[in-house]
Amino acid sequence: MHVAPTAHFGQDLLIFLGVAAVIVPLFARLKLSSVLGFLAAGVLLGPYGLGALAGQLPWIASVTFVDPDRIAGLGEFGVAFLLFMIGLELSWDRLLRIRKLVFGLGPAQVVVSGTAIGLIAWSLGAVPRSAFVFGAALALSSTAIVLPSLAERRRLNSAAGRVSFAILLFQDLAVAPLLFTVTLLAARPGAGSGLAALTALATGVVALAALVIAGRLVLRPLFQLVAQTRSSELFVAACLLVVIGAASVTAMAGQSMALGTFIAGLLLAETEFRRQVEVTVQPFQGLLLGLFFVSVGVRLDFAQILANPGLMLGLVAGLVVVKMAVLMPLGRLAGLPAGVAREIAFIMSPAGEFALVLI
Repeated sequence: MHVAPTAHFGQDLLIFLGVAAVIVPLFARLKLSSVLGFLAAGVLLGPYGLGALAGQLPWIASVTFVDPDRIAGLGEFGVAFLLFMIGLELSWDRLLRIRKLVFGLGPAQVVVSGTAIGLIAWSLGAVPRSAFVFGAALALSSTAIVLPSLAERRRLNSAAGRVSFAILLFQDLAVAPLLFTVTLLAARPGAGSGLAALTALATGVVALAALVIAGRLVLRPLFQLVAQTRSSELFVAACLLVVIGAASVTAMAGQSMALGTFIAGLLLAETEFRRQVEVTVQPFQGLLLGLFFVSVGVRLDFAQILANPGLMLGLVAGLVVVKMAVLMPLGRLAGLPAGVAREIAFIMSPAGEFALVLI
């Protein structure tokens, strides 16, 4: 019997809600991060975990995530909602106060880390273009993992939290130029790919500028109009419209959805509706971010890791050591205390999800 796609989607949501109902209180009682719980649940219930038994035991397909792509798209909204909430807390004024970190330490970390990793890849036999891609990709860290982990430990407003956020913000801004550069490196002479990539980059810049202008003109009147109706349902709809609309605009322009929602959050932070929007969006952000981590866990194939454990662990450890060796002296040069520089190095040393996109 053919099962409609919507039935599959509803099944995945039911499984995820069941996971959330168990994981969050259980890991809170164990004083562990719920991020680890969602990742573990994704691994256990994914196609490389219990889902692998669906061929022998068909009923298992009804309680596992057999197709990772079905939840991946919705999970990406978790990161977008997270950046929206951070934008609400930040505002343009606070962003300007950390601009030296965003455009000072941020590019220094990406350039120096990327150069070091690229040179190591080149020395191991990678051609120059491939070495550049490896360096650029692995220099980036994971916004989706770092920020929720800091938030759970109430460290976002600490010195290390602010510096981590500044570096991650620059990394998100750098993704579009890096994608453009990688496309140019892959383009064949006369193929027109370079012009297409340049057009895509220009489209992204125009879309972000339009988003800022439209947000300044529309957001406050929109929420004032909604507030006059005194309808909580309409207020929720307006909040979701802004977040999903901003994410869609930047996604269609070839940019990160999270960047669009971050800008929308910054714009709403300047209005009198900031706190009410924050309270309204928080539950959606928590659930969708959990779904994102489940979707990451679903894609992890531990059989591949166990097939070459020494190589895998060595590569991961090498990456962490190289990035820490770069970040600690850069932090000290930026005037950070030794303890903060060391904490930043630990936090930012793993690679992020955009590495897969670039590679």
